[in-house]
Amino acid sequence: MNLIMTVVTIAITLSTILALVSFWLPLMSPDHEKLSPYECGFDPLGSARLPFSMRFFLVAILFLLFDLEIALLLPLPWGDQLTAPLTTFTWATAVLALLTLGLIYEWIQGGLEWAE
Repeated sequence: MNLIMTVVTIAITLSTILALVSFWLPLMSPDHEKLSPYECGFDPLGSARLPFSMRFFLVAILFLLFDLEIALLLPLPWGDQLTAPLTTFTWATAVLALLTLGLIYEWIQGGLEWAE
């Protein structure tokens, strides 16, 4: 228990010191060059603060969702070694069906259309 408390104390102390140093160390001295939106030397033609399209975030979230689905289903071939492999395959089929229905819904609603 003494070793665990020592490690926890060192971690908390180090985290606190690093947080304080990162808060107080940087110098905040903005000038014209730091505040300019472009660093290439060209004059901006429009606003540099255009918002991203929500479709971009939707595609990114769908990518992450299906990427995690593959990670969750990766150990599925070893599921037949369990005592109840039918339960494992049932849950995996339910996950795949739910994700497929969600993808079909987004497709029908037009959420995957990149250009309007």
